[in-house]
Amino acid sequence: MEGLTDPIMRDVLTSVGSFDWCVTEFIRVTDSVLPDHVYHSYCPELLTEGKTAAGTPVHVQFLGNNPDMLAANAVRAVELGAPAIDMNFGCPAKTVNRHRGGSVLLDEPEVVHELVKAVRDAVPAHIPVSAKMRLGYLDRNFTLENAHAIEDAGASWVTVHARTKADGYTPPAFWDLLQPIRESLKINVIANGEIWTNADAKQCQRESGCEDLMIGRAAVTTPDITQCIRKNTDEALITWEELIQLQIRFLSGPYKKEINMVGRYKQWLGMMSKHYPEAKVLWDDVKKVKPLIDIVQKLQQHQ
Repeated sequence: MEGLTDPIMRDVLTSVGSFDWCVTEFIRVTDSVLPDHVYHSYCPELLTEGKTAAGTPVHVQFLGNNPDMLAANAVRAVELGAPAIDMNFGCPAKTVNRHRGGSVLLDEPEVVHELVKAVRDAVPAHIPVSAKMRLGYLDRNFTLENAHAIEDAGASWVTVHARTKADGYTPPAFWDLLQPIRESLKINVIANGEIWTNADAKQCQRESGCEDLMIGRAAVTTPDITQCIRKNTDEALITWEELIQLQIRFLSGPYKKEINMVGRYKQWLGMMSKHYPEAKVLWDDVKKVKPLIDIVQKLQQHQ
């Protein structure tokens, strides 16, 4: 979700969705404790008791392979107000994996254990530490070993994307392969992957045996999906007019450069156009428009 679920998107989605919590984009840790301004850039919610404007807690997520530095940065994040720490062992990006981060570490369960334990031992006991993983890197040889490594290291729960890195994001997600993990662990297992609708959510719960779900790309594509899942309906629960207001709210966010704001908005609109016919019409109308004020005018015309 790097470059997608930034603070402005979290503000918009939590204002209309029904999330128990959300997670920052991963913060890459190498060989130093990051300065406070980096934390406030990734997670400005630290300045508001670790919550979005809608009151949704924001967990700070780390990615890296240095146990001492991950632990030290987790301590600093908690000092700044992070309500929980999440660790990323799921990112499939080639650049990340090439630098020994994300899903490539799933070939080394002992390292996964070391990293989670270092963070768990470093932060106060009342602060949850969790981890996100996939079924594996290039294969599923260490699926259960990694899950147990995370549990044995003291994690409060584990979120599992139901594909390997090699599978990428190509359908299907193998929800049924999460059931052995859930049955093997004492901590909670949260299911993730290819959940686009309420029907998908219910099918995932049946096949995986997991009660709790993590929604990623679908929350951006369909902002009311969490409401639909809670109310067990596939009917839209927000109107297009309400979605227009969300888009205007997004465009009023504090981006440093207008071009970045416009680019991010078009990325989001392109994703929504796969679900909303109105978004496809709007996309065709604004895709070549560059000035922010002109895009907002187009939005107002499409209400």
